Amino acid sequence: MLAKITKKRSVNSYYDRILSADRLKRCYEIAPARVQQYFEAELNHVLKIIRRKDFVLDLGCGYGRIIPALAKNAKFVYGIDTSLSSLVLGKEMLRGLSNVMLQKMDAVDLTFDDKAFDVVLCLQNGISAFHVDQKELIRESIRVTKPGGRIFFSGYSEKFWSHRLEWFILQSKEGLLGEIDFDKTRDGVIVCRDGFSATTVSPERFRMLTAGLRNVEVKIEEVDESCIFCEIKRC
Repeated sequence: MLAKITKKRSVNSYYDRILSADRLKRCYEIAPARVQQYFEAELNHVLKIIRRKDFVLDLGCGYGRIIPALAKNAKFVYGIDTSLSSLVLGKEMLRGLSNVMLQKMDAVDLTFDDKAFDVVLCLQNGISAFHVDQKELIRESIRVTKPGGRIFFSGYSEKFWSHRLEWFILQSKEGLLGEIDFDKTRDGVIVCRDGFSATTVSPERFRMLTAGLRNVEVKIEEVDESCIFCEIKRC
């Protein structure tokens, strides 16, 4: 099931160099209560469809924040990320789980065989946070999904903007992110003076990205007034 040989890319993103491992973990620890509610709602939404026989792929898994919950429901969970330091921390934190594997890998250049997974997850706004070609990311995710399998991409709801901004301000104050440039931060985009930026994908953008895809069913819905889910079922 694992790995076809393919070229590897060097991804030098902010999440590789700065916002990784313990610093990334701290971002989640300081999240306000409403943001914690969003984390729980997002995770619960996908847990509902994961079955004990499923092989699950978590794109941009970081230090494996949601993997213990996934592993309880699934047969096996693979987590991939481009940050080696986050993966090292994750392997330490998840060492007691026998049905989990973490690997350093680029989400748009996966080394997995075609039709390898029952469920593919790209949560926590990963489709924007990865800073890759979004159509290519969707195509690659579909490639590794079995017929009848599902892929979940999530973005932030417009209704969640004030809570999201509050959380990023807290991260900035702790020195986890650069100083926020409030002149440029608006309309779903957060910009820091050190070059970091965080965008999101609207329902309209998801519709555009999935338009014309063949042999798939696409459903877009809002959950918890905090996140937008784009669910793709491979036919």
